[in-house]
Amino acid sequence: MQKRWVLKSKNDVKITNKLREELNINPVLAELLVSRGVETFDESKQFFRPQLSNLHDPFLMRDMEKAINRIIQAIGNKEKILIYGDYDVDGTTAVAVVYSFFREFHSQLEFYIPDRYAEGYGISIQGIDYAAANGFSLIIALDCGIKAIDKIDYANSKGIDFIIGDHHLPGEELPKAYAVLDPKRADCAYPYKELSGCGIGFKIIQAFILTNGMDINACYQFLDLVAVSIASDIVPITGENRILSHFGLIKLNTNPCVGLKALIDLSNNRTKIFTVNDIVFQIGPRINAAGRIDHAKDAVKLLISKSLQEAKDFSSSIDDQNNVRKDFDLRITEEALALIEDNALLKSRKSTVLYKADWHKGVIGIVASRLTEKYYRPTIILTETNGHIAGSCRSVLGFDLYEALSECADLLEQFGGHKYAAGLTMSVDNVTLFQDRFEEVVSRRISPEMLTQEILIDAKLALKDIDAKFFRILQQFEPFGPQNESPIFLSKKVNAVGQAFIVGTNHLKMTVVQEDSPAFDCIGFGLAEHITHINSGQSFDICYSIEENVWRNKKNLQLNIKGIKY
Repeated sequence: MQKRWVLKSKNDVKITNKLREELNINPVLAELLVSRGVETFDESKQFFRPQLSNLHDPFLMRDMEKAINRIIQAIGNKEKILIYGDYDVDGTTAVAVVYSFFREFHSQLEFYIPDRYAEGYGISIQGIDYAAANGFSLIIALDCGIKAIDKIDYANSKGIDFIIGDHHLPGEELPKAYAVLDPKRADCAYPYKELSGCGIGFKIIQAFILTNGMDINACYQFLDLVAVSIASDIVPITGENRILSHFGLIKLNTNPCVGLKALIDLSNNRTKIFTVNDIVFQIGPRINAAGRIDHAKDAVKLLISKSLQEAKDFSSSIDDQNNVRKDFDLRITEEALALIEDNALLKSRKSTVLYKADWHKGVIGIVASRLTEKYYRPTIILTETNGHIAGSCRSVLGFDLYEALSECADLLEQFGGHKYAAGLTMSVDNVTLFQDRFEEVVSRRISPEMLTQEILIDAKLALKDIDAKFFRILQQFEPFGPQNESPIFLSKKVNAVGQAFIVGTNHLKMTVVQEDSPAFDCIGFGLAEHITHINSGQSFDICYSIEENVWRNKKNLQLNIKGIKY
């Protein structure tokens, strides 16, 4: 599929030139900084040298003082406290952080993760009933609860206090919990709005430590788990998240908790140096697999393990669940692709809505993502569960999925999510009606440009400017992730040195030069179709990211080609 190349517009020339002179760096690097909101020498220092001392005061968060006072009261009165969290990576890491911290000095403590299939997302009646039946008087809910108005009312009727620690956007009304911690509250002055759910849990223990005059390092020991949550929940790696990720990755790569150490040992990472990308593809899916295939409490048990042997036992079980998940994922993806390829009408549509009653609910979100990558159009995968239809939805850049679902609301029992990802339920009778309605809405709303995948290019770059200093400074832009992506560069009229060749099934390997530049090795995943032109001797344009390749203990710079034009 041909992708659109879009070159970012230039920033203010005066600001960029001033920063370039102050830092004595390549103009392209100065351009990259300004595009990230870094415009002065002092801001550059904070960007390149993150400091834990620059983390915000947790008491700037609305209701934090109330929450900490209630926790202190509960510990002093020996009340039973239940740490409650969602079943995904963010929720399970949040529960692991808060539970691991408080268990060191409070024995009346348990954790609770709702069952994905029996209870669904967020606060559940079953969870509240469990707390009431077992004498819990305080529930700390993490990564969920901000819209659980009726559930919190129910808990209040049972005499159970709730502290909600969430990072999702609230509705018009807040639940009547004892304390509601959410930077996205309209009345919350907390300076940074994009913390993960686990990040909120971290701020709770940070506030508790400050209140009680404890060693602040007692919360820093959990930064590896916070980094895993930030990467896996795809929140922006800016501001406070960038500081937490920076130091969390250091801990993950030097002294991880035993649960993460066990997962690292299972990975196929050759270098054993984990980046945000490695977390997303190697650690996160294993943690998620517990909730998709069996129960996410197994993930928490892994992450709160005290001995490596205990962690290895849990990680082995979770790895088995991940292998089952991959089998389901592969089979359902193949079935979904076959449904489209065998049906001319489905191929011609501007949306994909597929239904099969026996598809596993735990992986339909993954399958929706894969089909969105393949056909690049809004995609919904439906399956049957408990007599109803459940769906997982994914969108493409610029298309508001939530608004499109709103136009189909009369066919749905419920739906929720945001612009690019959502979930829904409906009756079996409405599947065909929904498929046609959603296609009509998408066809009316989507522009032709949205149906072509975009490569957003940060800057033009001459290959001769890529040297050790350039790459060393570029590395200091890490950790890369949402709103701080690994930069993509454009170099025009390059030529292959020698012959390009195909590796694997469809990947391109070559070496390129541009005029008087050094030669650079390149890898282009899925770009083998260009080999004839490249080997013809004619010049071509490339867009790419720059990375360090390690092979047989030797390091060299490599261009990861994202697109080729001629």
